[in-house]
Amino acid sequence: MRVGIISILQESNTFIQGKTTLQDFQNDILSEGDSICQKFQDSHHEIGGFFKGLQKLGIEAVPLLAARALPYGVIESDCWNYLMGRLDKVLEGAGHLDGILAAPHGATVAENEPDADGFWLRKVRTAIGNKPIVATADPHGNLSPMQSDSVNAILSYRTNPHMDQYDRGLEAAELMGNILNHKVIPTKATVYFPFAVNIFCQNSSEDPFKGFITFVESIRNKPKVLAVSVFVGFPYADVPQMGAAICVMTNNDFALAKKYTDELSLHWLGLKKQFDPVLPSVADSVTQMKNLPGPICALDMGDNVGGGSPGDSTILVHELIAQKAFPFFTVIADPEIVDQATAVGLGNSASFTIGAKHDRFHGMPLLLNAKVSFLGEGKFSESNPTHGGFTQFDQGKTAILHTEEGNTMMITSRRMVPFSLNQLLSFGIDPKQYRVLVVKGVHAPLAAYKAVCKSIVRIDTPGVTSASLNRLPYKMRRKPMFPFEEINL
Repeated sequence: MRVGIISILQESNTFIQGKTTLQDFQNDILSEGDSICQKFQDSHHEIGGFFKGLQKLGIEAVPLLAARALPYGVIESDCWNYLMGRLDKVLEGAGHLDGILAAPHGATVAENEPDADGFWLRKVRTAIGNKPIVATADPHGNLSPMQSDSVNAILSYRTNPHMDQYDRGLEAAELMGNILNHKVIPTKATVYFPFAVNIFCQNSSEDPFKGFITFVESIRNKPKVLAVSVFVGFPYADVPQMGAAICVMTNNDFALAKKYTDELSLHWLGLKKQFDPVLPSVADSVTQMKNLPGPICALDMGDNVGGGSPGDSTILVHELIAQKAFPFFTVIADPEIVDQATAVGLGNSASFTIGAKHDRFHGMPLLLNAKVSFLGEGKFSESNPTHGGFTQFDQGKTAILHTEEGNTMMITSRRMVPFSLNQLLSFGIDPKQYRVLVVKGVHAPLAAYKAVCKSIVRIDTPGVTSASLNRLPYKMRRKPMFPFEEINL
C-alpha cells in the first residue's frame, strides 16, 4: 500500500499590513519528494510521525509536497496560485495512492481564498476520490465545514505549547492503517461555535483550559471513540469561519459522536465567561512585576510573532524604561538598525531609533544610545524542540546592543519566533542576568523559558495579536459571537 503525505502550513493574520509571499515559504520550507523525507523523517513534527507510523505498519510513504511559512499576513494571490499549481502537479504524478496523510494548519488565509485549508483539502479529495484522508491540525485553526467534510478524520494537537505534534502524526498514521485494513470506519460529528476563545486562556496546562481538557479526556477514553479534536480557533484571522470548534470521531456510530459533541459543547459554553478575563493595563502589569522574583518572563501578547505580528513593538519596553524595571532583555525585528549597527561597528556606540517601523499600532520607536556588542549571522539550532517541531532557526543578520542601564536588545533582520532559549545562549547571553525577559509570544515560549524564569507575566499590549479582541477591526466574523455579543447555550 502507498500513502501520500502533503502539508501546507501557515497561520495568517489578516490584521497586519504585510502579506506572506513565495519568498517566505522558500525561506522556511518548500519541498517535494525525497527532500521532504530528509527534512522531516527524524523531526519532532507530525510529518515525522507520519513517516515513522507508516514505516511501522509496512506502508510505503509517498512524500508529495511540504510548504511552511512563518505566521504573518494573508498569502498573496500569486503565491497561493503557485502553491496550488504545485499541489496539482504532485497529485497528478503520484501514481496509485491508497490514501493521504495531510497536515494543514487550519488558519491559513489567501487573498483569493479565505478558507485556504478547506480549498486545498477539497482539491486533494477531488483528486483521490473516496480513498481515506486523515489530517492533523493546529488547535489554533478555524475549522470550517469545507475542511472537516474533505477528510475522513482530523486530529488536533492536544497541547499548547504544542509538544505533541509527533504523537499526533503517529496517531494519524495508525488510524490510516486501521482504515485501510477495514478495522474502523471513522464517523464525525462537528460543532462550530460562535465563540472567540481569548488567547490568554489557551494554555492546556493552566485553568480554565486545563479543566476543560480534563473533561475532553473523559470523553476521549469512552468505548468506540476514535478521537476528539478541540479547536480554540485563531481570532486574528477575520474570516467567516473564525471561532472555536469540536469534532468527535467514533467507529461507525454517528449518533454516539453527536451525543458526545453535544456534551462537550454544553460543558465548554457553560464555562465561556471564564475564557473572557479582565486584564490589567500595561502600566499596571509592569508595576505588579516589581514585586515578583526574577528573572521574569514578560509575554508581550500584542506582538506575538507566532501569531503573525511584526515583532517590532516597543510598547512594553517603553513602559519598562518609564518605570526603570531594569535590567531587561528584548528581541526586536528591525533590519534598518542591523544595517546601522554594522556601519557603526563592533564595540562602538551610537544613537539608535529602534522598532515600531511596521506601523503605529505597535508603539513609537525607541530613541536611545547603545553600544554594539555583537554583529553576525543569526542562525541557531535546538536539539530539544519545544514548540511546533522547530529545530533550525535563522533570524538573519543580527546585532546586539547594550545600554548604560544594563539593558540588552537583540536586533534581528528577520522576525523570529521565541521558541528556543538558544536564541540567547548561542550568542553568549545569559538569561539569568536580567530581571525581565521580554518575549514576543503568549504560551508557546513557555516550554523554553520556564526553565530559567521564576515568574511568568502575560501582558495585554496593543497590537495585531492583542488579547483584548475589541481592539481589532473585525468585518467578516459571525454575529452574534462571544465575547463581542452574548450567545445562548
